[in-house]
Parts: sequence; structure tokens; C-alpha cells
Amino acid sequence: MTSRTLLIGALGALVALAAVSVQAARNPAPTPSASQDARAALSQAQAAWEEARDRSANFRKQAEQAANEAERAARQSASIAAQIQSAEAGIGLAEARIGMLEQQGKALQRELAREQQPLVRLTGAMQLLARRPLALAVARRGSVEDLVHLRAVMASARPEFEQRTADLRSRIAERRQLRAGLEEAALTLRQQEQTLSARRAELAKIESRKRLLARQRGETARGENERALALGEEARDLDMLVGELDRAGALRERLAALPGPRLRPADPRTVQHAAASVRQPAAARNDDGAAPSPYLLPVTGRIVTGFGAPLPAGASRGLTIAPRPSAQVVAPAAGRVAFAGPYRGYGSIVIVEHAGGWTSLVTGLARTSADVGESVIAGAPIGVAGRGEPEVTLELRRAGAPVNPLDHAR
Repeated sequence: MTSRTLLIGALGALVALAAVSVQAARNPAPTPSASQDARAALSQAQAAWEEARDRSANFRKQAEQAANEAERAARQSASIAAQIQSAEAGIGLAEARIGMLEQQGKALQRELAREQQPLVRLTGAMQLLARRPLALAVARRGSVEDLVHLRAVMASARPEFEQRTADLRSRIAERRQLRAGLEEAALTLRQQEQTLSARRAELAKIESRKRLLARQRGETARGENERALALGEEARDLDMLVGELDRAGALRERLAALPGPRLRPADPRTVQHAAASVRQPAAARNDDGAAPSPYLLPVTGRIVTGFGAPLPAGASRGLTIAPRPSAQVVAPAAGRVAFAGPYRGYGSIVIVEHAGGWTSLVTGLARTSADVGESVIAGAPIGVAGRGEPEVTLELRRAGAPVNPLDHAR
């Protein structure tokens, strides 16, 4: 191979190297939308994990301070449900981090491949030059001039070559860091999955104990549940079912507000007028216009349909959330379970009555763990989402009118 050929090869490698540098300067790698989505998912999962973790700690403290066994059990159950949601969010956090790191690794690999090619050509030319004996170049006509030109080109290329190789070494070190981050995120993912499995088993034990206690309550609870299921069979649609339950709840509150039997007073003069002794219904006492508080989203996940979004059947009257398969679903707020069970076209559903005429409707569950007539606190477990690609819908209503849950959720 002549010195002229070496010169041409070296010049070509330098031109390619300069072209890569100019292209990188003029066209910096754009941030892909997938990377933005990964960062958004990472931020959302982080917030969900922190919220569920704090809620679990609060329930645990409340359980320790509970005045009776029933209240303690309710707080413990809600605490475990929050731990399950925290583990689910932790899994989402680890998966989002893995996805973001993988995207960064692929982008870095593409940059390395683009930058390595001209460096390889330039390195090859330099190696050939280093192996070529000087005496051979002097012996050939025109070789000395080519050699001088080649050495001048190499001397001018050396700073750029050193800079580019330093950049490559830095990128390779960055790639090692990405690989270490992926390994750490994978370890976190396995730990969160183990935590999730353990907490689900713990909650299953509590639910079994709760069902046993429900059976011990006798015929009252069974009869109430049967009436609710019968009403579900009779209702033509979900609106009718919620309306009938609202009317039944209002009647129940009026009956509960009626005064009980009284003993005859020793002094008849102390008797007050009957109207003055009647207590106000619970709905009236609590109906100050405020929504139930605290109010939670029932499941951790991504909102796929917002309140008022256009749907084939009309505007959405709630939120539709896409959670993880078999995700834990909790009561949005404190109240009384008015319905729990399957309802045609909506999977298993749970309807919770709150004070002041507010109602929460949660649909799309694979199964429910709440009993009709049961009093629940905000965050109490009420069921789990389905498998595959589940969607859980939350509707908040006041006196039957839909309200945006995000206006009141924390």
C-alpha cells in the first residue's frame, strides 16, 4: 500500500470524523416522546408510592390507638391495603425506571455506533503508517512528499482524535452505569413483587376472619345482602340501581332519626313538645355541601378516561383508571356499603353511601371483598381489579348528579 493510499484513507477518516462532529452539533438527538412518557410514568409512580406509604403509616398508628377490636381490625385492614397499593406503585416505579434506562441505553448505543466508525478508520490508517518502514518510503519516488503530507495530517488530527476517544471512553463508562442501574432496578422490582405477594396473603387472612364474623352476625346481614342483590336484578340500568339505593338510604336515615319509646316522666310538666324532641335526619345534619373527606382514588393506575370525556353512550360521568392486573381497590371515602356484587355489563361493582347524600360507585372489579351494610373507612379494601388489561371506573354523585371526583380527591 502506497503512502498516497494511506494519505487518502486518513483524510477520508478525518472527513468522516468531522462530519459526525458537525452533525452532532447541528442535529442534537431529540428527546423522544417515549422517553417523556417514561419520565411521566416514573413521576406518577413515585407520587403514588409515597401517598400509599404515608397512608399505610397513618392507618397503622390509628390501629394502635383504636378504642375497640372492630375499629382496630378495620384500621389494620386499611393499612395492609395501603401497603399493597404501595407495593403495586413500587413495581410500577421500578418498571418505569427500567424502561427509561433501556431507552437511554439504546440511544447511547446508537451514538456509539455512529461515532466509532470514523475512529476505527482513522486508527487503522495510523496503525498502517506506524508499521510502514521509513526506508521503504524514501526508496519510492514521490513517497517522501506523500509521507510528509500524511504526517502533517496526522499531527493536526491528533487533538481531535484524543478528544473523540476520550468522549467514547466517557460514553462507555456511562453505559456501564446504565447497566448497573438496570440491575438495581430489577432487584427492586423483585423485592416489591415479594412484598406484594406477602401483603396479599396477609390481607386474605383478615378477609377470611371478617367473613366469619359476618356470618356470626346472623340473618340480618344475609337478608340485607339478598335484598340488595334482588334490587340489582330488578334495576333496568345502573342509574336506576343507584337511584333506588339512594331512596332506600334516605328512608333508612329518616327511620333512624325517629325518637324511640320513652318512659313516662315523673313530672309531666317537664315534657317538651314532640316536634322539639325529634332529631334531624342524618343527611340533613351532615349536608353542608362538602364532599366526603378524605376522598381517594380507589386504585393506583393511569387515568384513561376523564370526567366529561366523549363516549359512544354520551359524556363520561366518572373516571376510568387502568391499574395493574389484580390491583387492590379501596373505598374512596368513609360510608356504608349499599351494594356489592356482580352487575350486568359492569363486572362486580361496589356502591358506597356517604353522609350528606353523596354516593361513590366503583365498577370493573373482578371480585368484591365488602359486605352490604358494612361501614367502611376511606382506604378500606373493597375488592380487586381484573386480569389482563383491567379498567376500574369511579363515579361520585351528589343527590344522583355526577360530580368530578378529581375536584375532591387528594
